[in-house]
Amino acid sequence: YCVKSPPNSATPPLPALLGSTPSVDKVDGFSRKSVRKARQRRAQSSSQFRSQDKPIELVQLPLLKDVSAQEQPELFLKKLQQCCFLFDFMDTLSDLKMKEYKRSTLNELVDYVTLSRGYLTEQTYPEVVKMVSCNIFRTLPPSDSNEFDPEEDEPTLEASWPHLQLVYEFFIRFLESQEFQPSVAKKYIDQKFVLQLLELFDSEDPRERDCLKTVLHRIYGKFLGLRAFIRKQINNIFLCFVYETEHFNGVAELLEILGSIINGFALPLKAEHKQFLVKVLCLLHLHMSVLLAYCIVQFLEKDPTLTEPVIRGLLKFWPKTCSQKEVMFLGELEEILDVIEPTQFVKIQELLFKQIARCVSSPHFQVAERALYYWNNEYIMSLIEENSSVILPIMFASLYRISKEHWNPAISALIYNVLKAFMEMNSALFDELAASYKSDRQRERKKDKEREDLWRKLEDLELRRGSTSSSVSPTLARTRGISVAHSVQSSSSVFKTVK
Repeated sequence: YCVKSPPNSATPPLPALLGSTPSVDKVDGFSRKSVRKARQRRAQSSSQFRSQDKPIELVQLPLLKDVSAQEQPELFLKKLQQCCFLFDFMDTLSDLKMKEYKRSTLNELVDYVTLSRGYLTEQTYPEVVKMVSCNIFRTLPPSDSNEFDPEEDEPTLEASWPHLQLVYEFFIRFLESQEFQPSVAKKYIDQKFVLQLLELFDSEDPRERDCLKTVLHRIYGKFLGLRAFIRKQINNIFLCFVYETEHFNGVAELLEILGSIINGFALPLKAEHKQFLVKVLCLLHLHMSVLLAYCIVQFLEKDPTLTEPVIRGLLKFWPKTCSQKEVMFLGELEEILDVIEPTQFVKIQELLFKQIARCVSSPHFQVAERALYYWNNEYIMSLIEENSSVILPIMFASLYRISKEHWNPAISALIYNVLKAFMEMNSALFDELAASYKSDRQRERKKDKEREDLWRKLEDLELRRGSTSSSVSPTLARTRGISVAHSVQSSSSVFKTVK
């Protein structure tokens, strides 16, 4: 894409306006992914620029309400054809009158399809799809940065949004019309149309992605023949995102659509749907977790037997270095545990609580705090109580040690509450584990003391041998050196035995 500058512009260059010192963006030493570089972001961009040799002149047509009902269908088609013309919004001074005329025409079309009846003839469908395609389908401008994150960075907004917004609104009203006939529209809203629509989800402009979400949802609901194709293409986008590009701006919006699609799946679930959950949705945890929980919970509510592979997949991709993401994983895991069946819980409890024990032991207080909040959940507490004989031995050592050593007093207080709850659940097992823990600690301290004593003896022996060898003849020193080496060697073997 290109940006057209106004001809014969008298505006001086930017350095002249700012003085002799060039402008330099601040460099954030703690920027995302530790990339220390200044970024110059443009506020707006347009991918709809078409170079024109001369200004566009549109013939101003009468308003639809000012003509008779018999003339309205023909005038409606003419206005649709006029709205296929595109304007350069990066040049703010060009075609101002025609831009405003197109905007008012689009507004009129939106009102017409909302309020009128009898306008949807068979000749209307191709013209509507053509007008929408001309306006929204285009090559998206490249991102300013390969590391653009729609959740963290300021987006580049579409400059032609004053027209685009109305086109999307018109198309949504068209799809929602009571007179809309999918049997006629399927000739024009086909797989190619849907594929181009899905590509637009990579737009940086969140306003456009929100409109696309509504459009795709309406198409999925109206066109039964396109449903499998839409699911397959979303599948392909996610796999490409995970394995190839690691970048797609519309993942969150597609997940939101998927949530409602999954909610409508019939029971029993098809094999392809189960495969999508395990092979695609779980893989998205490599890069993100937001909005995944809702989709996964929808699956588990429909088929509880999927719980074990889902939790195993979640634990497989558990973050090791990003505490913020670990907190998100703990939140998602709690949502899954809220709907888990007791029979499924028994299958994964050991693996699950080994990870929770590691989280409780985390030096990052937010991770430890989020894990300890599980004991505030009544349903999870009931599951823990039923299986305390398995869970308590896994958790006890970490809880008891952290209660004495954690730097944050709030975490220590939470751990005391958890230990108290365990004591009330199974006091006999708790006392047994406490006694075993104390005896293990005493053995460890005894071994540590023996190790320190041995090192002290070795140091004393080395000092004595050194002082003796310095006061004897060289020949005797060499003889005694062999003896000292032999003594140290013997002591080392003793140390290894003790260790």
